[in-house]
Amino acid sequence: INELTFEELEKFIEELGEKKFHAKQIFKWLHRVEVTSFDEMTDISKALREKLEEKAYIIELKVIECQTSKKDGTMKFLIELPDHNAIESVLMKYHHGNTICVSSQVGCKMGCKFCASTKEGWVRSLYASEIEGQLHTVEKYSGEKISNIVYMGIGEPLDNYDNVVKSIRLINYPLGLNIGARHISLSTCGLVPNIYKLAQENIQCTLSISLHAVTDEKRRQTMPIANKYTIKEILDACKEYIRLTGRRISFEYALIYGQNDSKEDALALGKLLRGMIAHVNLIPVNEIKNGIYKKAPEDHIQAFMDTLNSCGVVTTVRRELGS
Repeated sequence: INELTFEELEKFIEELGEKKFHAKQIFKWLHRVEVTSFDEMTDISKALREKLEEKAYIIELKVIECQTSKKDGTMKFLIELPDHNAIESVLMKYHHGNTICVSSQVGCKMGCKFCASTKEGWVRSLYASEIEGQLHTVEKYSGEKISNIVYMGIGEPLDNYDNVVKSIRLINYPLGLNIGARHISLSTCGLVPNIYKLAQENIQCTLSISLHAVTDEKRRQTMPIANKYTIKEILDACKEYIRLTGRRISFEYALIYGQNDSKEDALALGKLLRGMIAHVNLIPVNEIKNGIYKKAPEDHIQAFMDTLNSCGVVTTVRRELGS
C-alpha cells in the first residue's frame, strides 16, 4: 500500500467502498508517521483497518547491519528487502542537515570499473516504496531526521526510471515526508534518452552527471556506457535539462591517479563546460577491493580544482565522509 501515490490511494479506498477522505489519513500514517501496521492507524475505524489488513500490506525494510565511522559519525546500513535481497544506504551528517544516500537497484548493470556496486552483477530494480522505505528505516534506526536525499547508492537511477520518479513524488508529497525536490539529487552515468525524459517531469531535483573523463576514448576505458552515448550527446541532453528546468547541473569527476588528473584534463573539462550553468564536484576516487585505480594525490586534486576555477567553472572537492 505504501507503493501508491495519493491519487492511487484515493481510488483504492473508494474501491473498498469507503469515502476517499480516508486516503488523507492513511497516507499520513504511512509516509509521515511511518507506521508498519494498520492497527497503529488510530483515527480510522476498526472495520476499515480490517479491510485494509485483508486487501493490502505495508512493505517494511530491516537493518541487517550498521557500520558507524569513528572519524565523523557517518552510518552505512545494510538493509534487507522483503524478498531477502540486500542494499546499502548511507546517512551523512552535515552542518546544514542530514543527507541519505539511497540505492535504486539491487546491484548494477553499468559496469563502471572504479565502482564496487557493479561487481556482483544486477538482480532487480527497487520499487518506489523500497526507495522511500530506506529513509523511514534509517530515520527509525538512527533517531535522526533526514532533510536531503542523494540517489547515488547502488544502481543506476535512470535505469529504474519509473520507480525512481515515483519515489521522488512520494517523498516530495506535502502529506508525506514533504522533502522539497531542490533537496533531492539524482546521479546518472549518462542514459541520454532518460535525461531528456526527466527534463519533462517538472520535478526540479538536481541532476548529477558521472562524467569522470574528458574524451570518449578515455571514458570508454572505465565506463561501458560510453560505448553507447558520447560526451557530446550527454552534454546536449544536459543543456536541454537546464533550459527546461532552470536548474544547475553538477558534474561528478572521480580523480584517478595517472588516468584523468592532469592539467590538460582540467583544461579540456573547463572548455567542455564553459558557458553552462554547471558545477564540478571532484571526487578523490575510493580505492576498492581488487580495484586497479589509485586516488590522485592532494596536490593533483588542488591543482585540478584551481585550473577549473580559473576557467570560470565553479569547482569543489567532495568532502569524504565515512571514508
